[in-house]
Amino acid sequence: MDDDVLTVVLVDDHQLFSRGLELLLNTDPERRVRVLARTEHADKALELVRHHRPQVAIIDLVMPPPGGMAAVDEIKRHYPDVCVLALSGNDDVSSAIGALRNGADGFLLKSSEPDELIPPLLAMAAGVSVVPPPVIAALVESWTKSGQRAVSDLTDEEVDLLRLVAAGLESLEIAERLHVSERTAKQRVSALLRRMGVTTRVQAAALAGRCGLLGDC
Repeated sequence: MDDDVLTVVLVDDHQLFSRGLELLLNTDPERRVRVLARTEHADKALELVRHHRPQVAIIDLVMPPPGGMAAVDEIKRHYPDVCVLALSGNDDVSSAIGALRNGADGFLLKSSEPDELIPPLLAMAAGVSVVPPPVIAALVESWTKSGQRAVSDLTDEEVDLLRLVAAGLESLEIAERLHVSERTAKQRVSALLRRMGVTTRVQAAALAGRCGLLGDC
C-alpha cells in the first residue's frame, strides 16, 4: 500500500453508517485514505487494531457494552501511536471530554458533513488534535485547576519536555533534542498531555505559561 495513504479501521455498531463511511473514505478522489477493516463490536476493537495496525481508529462512543469509551481507552493504552477519532450521534459535551481524557486524539459529531471528515483524519495523523469549539470551551474550564496540580507533580524530564512543547517545536525537532526517534517523541508528548489532563499542545503550552515554566529551551 502507498505510504502516503492513511490507513483506518472503523468500530461502529450501526452497519448502515459504518458501511457508508467506509465507502466514502475508500472512494475519496484523491485516494488519501483507505479503510482496512471494520467491526460492530467494541470488545473486538483492540484485536482489529492489533491485526491491521492502522494509523487511525474511528470509534463510535455509543455502543453496547463494553462500549466505545472502553475501546478508546484500551487502544490508547496498548497502541499509543495509533490515533483515535471518537464519534458520537449526540452533542453531549461530557462524553466528548470523557473520550479525550481516555486518550482520544479527536472528537466529531456523526452529523458532520462527509467532506469535513478526511481533513481532520489527516490532521490527527500529523499530530494535531481535532476538537470542536464547544468541547474546547468546556475543557478549558475543567482542566485548569486539575492541570495545575498535574504540572506540580511532573518529573524534571517531563517538565523539560513540556517546555519543548510550549516552545512550539514539532515532533521531529523534539526527537532531535531528546536524541530519540520521532515515533518515541510523539508517544512521550501524548503521554505528557494525558498526564496533564489536556488534549492539545496549545493547552499544554498555556498551562505551562500559567505555571511559570516558560523560559529558554
